[in-house]
Amino acid sequence: MALVRISARSVADLHQISNFLRTFATDASTDLKAVLAAKIPSEQERVKNFRKNYGSTKVGEVTVDMMYGGMRGIKGLVCETSVLDPEEGIRFRGLSIPECQKVLPKAKGGEEPLPEGLFWLLVTGDVPSEAQVQALSKSWASRAELPSHVVTMLNNFPNHLHPMSQFSAAITALNSESKFAKAYNDGVHKSKYWEYVYEDSMDLIAKLPVVAATIYRNTFQGGKGIGAIDTNKDWSANFTSMLGFDNHQFTELMRLYLTIHSDHEGGNVSAHTVHLVGSALSDPYLSFAAGMNGLAGPLHGLANQEVLIWLKKLQQQVGDNVSEEKLKEFIWNTLKSGQVVPGYGHAVLRKTDPRYTCQREFAQKHLPDDSLFKLVSQVYKVVPPVLIETGKVKNPWPNVDAHSGVLLQYYGLKEMNYYTVLFGVSRALGVLASLIWDRALGLPIERPKSLSTNDLVKQYSK
Repeated sequence: MALVRISARSVADLHQISNFLRTFATDASTDLKAVLAAKIPSEQERVKNFRKNYGSTKVGEVTVDMMYGGMRGIKGLVCETSVLDPEEGIRFRGLSIPECQKVLPKAKGGEEPLPEGLFWLLVTGDVPSEAQVQALSKSWASRAELPSHVVTMLNNFPNHLHPMSQFSAAITALNSESKFAKAYNDGVHKSKYWEYVYEDSMDLIAKLPVVAATIYRNTFQGGKGIGAIDTNKDWSANFTSMLGFDNHQFTELMRLYLTIHSDHEGGNVSAHTVHLVGSALSDPYLSFAAGMNGLAGPLHGLANQEVLIWLKKLQQQVGDNVSEEKLKEFIWNTLKSGQVVPGYGHAVLRKTDPRYTCQREFAQKHLPDDSLFKLVSQVYKVVPPVLIETGKVKNPWPNVDAHSGVLLQYYGLKEMNYYTVLFGVSRALGVLASLIWDRALGLPIERPKSLSTNDLVKQYSK
């Protein structure tokens, strides 16, 4: 047997090589794009094989009521990032909100999950490590700077222009930075589309808090500067700092808020719009701006504002220490006047929204004596039985909007017109993660078939 002599110098060289390889492996594991690139081929193959074997299989049935009722309940979209169960609520890549709160990395000294971790989970399907989340925080901080023309645009908006109009316009203008649009115009192969959509999505998510904070400062704070991004802070901490808040609990609330509002499967207005516009190969900036115009509608993202207005009206009329009977009377009067109780009911859910529950738990821990929170708790006890008694409501339970405004008010973010912008910043995580996968799987332009009433009558009223 031959013996190999290894000198001290050789041992040192081996250690050096070993350390280099270990560092390289660590760096690669914290690179989200590299992790995603390793996953995509197997997922493409899995979808290809599934479609080959089951492509002609029917999924559900479509009724006339579904067609006239906003396509509600029609199973016609693929969404990889989350699924909404009527009884269980939202699951992000198979994990419930309580499970996400437990397993996703947290900031040092924090108790709520970091949105960066949720984004990693949505994109890859894997629970990230602390190192992977920290790498995302630093990546977003390094991408956050706005081009000068967008800063000028934001600073020239009149402060009476609705914050969501400012938000959407600025996002549209940011498409000057689109790497996907440039690559497409240069003739990039379609197998590479996802890479450029990924880069645009990362850039856009990084810039959204800067856009949103600039809108807040200009519209409500007399144009005060937002300060610089701190590369040592996480995404939420930088956002709250730019908004002008220096409160650890408020930052924790924003981490929770930005996590739970991020995704709600693919059929809601904002998610579906981003998917639809993106299917035309519009870049992520244009696609997301379209989704934000949908989110701005009173039946979607403005709902939390309507809840707060209703609660304050209730508080003014009946006071803080209202009896259950007085509260029931107010609710019945609301319903009899043809109005709804805002914050209650959901198109899909048939139980209390888990997003409401985790916000309620946060409030019970941090602001148990707040008068508006106490009123929300009373309403939670009284409204469902009243709605059940009407015999017209399928889901009498509170949704996410029934609570979020109260928490924001407590910590001093009182400008209700701004709340949907916060929702929009969060929603970017889910819809852009989905958009990356839309391009990775090569999903085509969306084009459902429509029929006229005359066509339907001819076919089904024989």
